[in-house]
Amino acid sequence: MRILVTNDDGIFSPGLWSLAEAASRFGEVFVVAPDVEQSGVGHAITIAHPVRAFPHPAPLPGPHFPAYRVRGTPADCVALGLHLFGPVDLVLSGINLGSNLGHEIWHSGTVAAAKQGRLFGLSAAAFSTPMNGAGPDFSALRPWVERVLETLLRLERPFLVNVNLPHRPKGFLWTRQSVRSYEGVVVEGEDPMGRPHYWFAARPLKEAEEGTDRWAVEQGFIAATPLRLDLTDEAKLQPALAHD
Repeated sequence: MRILVTNDDGIFSPGLWSLAEAASRFGEVFVVAPDVEQSGVGHAITIAHPVRAFPHPAPLPGPHFPAYRVRGTPADCVALGLHLFGPVDLVLSGINLGSNLGHEIWHSGTVAAAKQGRLFGLSAAAFSTPMNGAGPDFSALRPWVERVLETLLRLERPFLVNVNLPHRPKGFLWTRQSVRSYEGVVVEGEDPMGRPHYWFAARPLKEAEEGTDRWAVEQGFIAATPLRLDLTDEAKLQPALAHD
């Protein structure tokens, strides 16, 4: 099996190399990742200028994987990785430093990289873990990542799955995406030159529902959410067609 590994945190993220090492148990691994952090870029692609890529050494100590760092988005990295390394069987994205739960899926560069793989007809999965103060212990998470990969590789292909791992998992759950209402928050501040700046945030208006990805992680479980590329609201489409 040939596996392409990417992320949105950038080529220097420890989560990227942890995922690559876990994936190497299942096949031949290639790494293509942004040269700088691309968090929150969603499924952006570069079309206004050329994309550049540079060979990048794997960190030591650790196994060696052919790798490139790319001046582009996570979606760019998947497209370019397939060009540089040829056909692959599986695209993995992560392990992201920060959750990608519920509405976060919409703007996540991590999930977008997996979606790009799926758009090419490949199986793909995105991996994320929360950042709540102390950083995650990737060596402790690795056995869980391998268990998740074992589970995913038993699925009918192609698949697209979003995986979120708490720092100390106590099990694995299949979940649906958490969809809940948020209050938009704009936090205004001032830089040292006296110029205004703004932070955008959101405050949930209700608790996560049982069975959702966010609820599962809050309970200490790994949340695996199957996703699809078709965003059509079938329930709305049929009445609309009936009244056309």
